[in-house]
Amino acid sequence: MRYPAPSVVPPKPAIQVIARMNQLLDALARHSEPVSLKELAKVTALHPSTAHRILNDLVLARMVDRTEPGLYQLGMRLLELGNLVKARLNVRDAAAGPMRDLHKLTGETINLAVRQADEIVYVERAVSERSGMQVVRAIGGRAALHLTSSGKLFLAADDSRAVRSYGMRTGLAGQTRNSITEIPRLERELEEVRRQGFARDNEELELGVRCIAAAIRDDAGRIVAGLSISAPADRANDGWVAALRQTAQQISHALGYEASA
Repeated sequence: MRYPAPSVVPPKPAIQVIARMNQLLDALARHSEPVSLKELAKVTALHPSTAHRILNDLVLARMVDRTEPGLYQLGMRLLELGNLVKARLNVRDAAAGPMRDLHKLTGETINLAVRQADEIVYVERAVSERSGMQVVRAIGGRAALHLTSSGKLFLAADDSRAVRSYGMRTGLAGQTRNSITEIPRLERELEEVRRQGFARDNEELELGVRCIAAAIRDDAGRIVAGLSISAPADRANDGWVAALRQTAQQISHALGYEASA
């Protein structure tokens, strides 16, 4: 006797308001045009006052736009978040093989990092077994932009006003005696990054560890990640720069970036 396969019921969020928020977002996603509060309440089976309250919060979070009184559509914040996730997933896939090859060539740790607000986040790594570094920042680890070679790449892509705003927000807190903690010095460092096309971390995040990084760009030319080589200070080698930049260009090309002639 055959028994019907059990139906798979997706788990529901433990917090009711999150479930209701998802209902509203799903309802909006099914429409290309703005949707009325009345229609949203109907299709989600929510009381209009409940739907209105949640939609107001979503508007404040920029996840929903109120095009005119009583009409709603998905907001730009969702596009920003979606593009961020897409970029991270794509760059990890594109970088995996080239990172392994660069690791084999140098014998050192290769890092892939993306920007999140005022920090970089390490999203992939090819680790050196012979590394003498005391601290190896795990995937998911974070560090301030101005203390890392990859972070400096992102700052170098910002204009002077954005860099100064970053300095004011963070206070340019240091980690070691080599850390850059003054805005004028950071601005000079970023100008050097722009001039030479790669960035350095000279024991600024961790004493005894030096890094060099090159930018990975997407099809629109935006920097989406930094590719870096980390090594004990006594093994750091500027001879790796050409291979590092070539690898970053290879990954960028896989993401659709075409360098201008």
